[in-house]
Amino acid sequence: MADLETCRGFASRLRSDSASALAVVAEIKRRSPSKGDLFADLDPAVLARQYVVGGASCLSVLTDGPHFGGSIDDLRTARAAVDLPVLRKDFTVSERDVFDTRLMGADCILLIAAALEANQLVELSGTALAIGLDVLVEIHDEDELAVAVAAAAPAIGVNQRDLVTFEVDHARAERMAGVIPDAVVKIAESGVRDANDASALRRAGYDAILVGETLVRSGDPTAELRSLRIR
Repeated sequence: MADLETCRGFASRLRSDSASALAVVAEIKRRSPSKGDLFADLDPAVLARQYVVGGASCLSVLTDGPHFGGSIDDLRTARAAVDLPVLRKDFTVSERDVFDTRLMGADCILLIAAALEANQLVELSGTALAIGLDVLVEIHDEDELAVAVAAAAPAIGVNQRDLVTFEVDHARAERMAGVIPDAVVKIAESGVRDANDASALRRAGYDAILVGETLVRSGDPTAELRSLRIR
């Protein structure tokens, strides 16, 4: 790992940018399990540059193929095109996944609390942090928050979408914002439809939002992203 490029600071970039406006983690996403194709033939480099012009703080890139149509090449292409920190969005379940994330050039790894045992999440977070990656732990409730805090994750994301029903619960994100420690970067994930949603999340106390579907289906991702950067 010593000869790899130093990771771009994902959490620190969000923290810095959120001082002036709601930061946006803009997602490169071809399809979703619930909606099917969103932008199947997107060019990761072109979309990444559009996001930069729109004021994105970081990128999120889906690398899962079966469910989201993503790939490692999508991540590498997007990261090479811009200078933003990049989150690898995938299902991390083993230490090998952590090392693969670092080797492919990502700057941050996603750990989903609902998909991991508590001790496993803590161990994987420790491994990721030790090799230079930032960690974003995705949670849904207070019990999962406790695990994320124990894992010393620099960023915690509240997924507004239920992983089983795919229903969006905006009240969940607003409730959880008040109990996440201020020492970590607070991110609201999924279900952000427009500037009104972004404003509500900013008022609730979030530093950033992670947005995919709304941007890739907008027809003008640069303008759409600008509208979400609520001050």
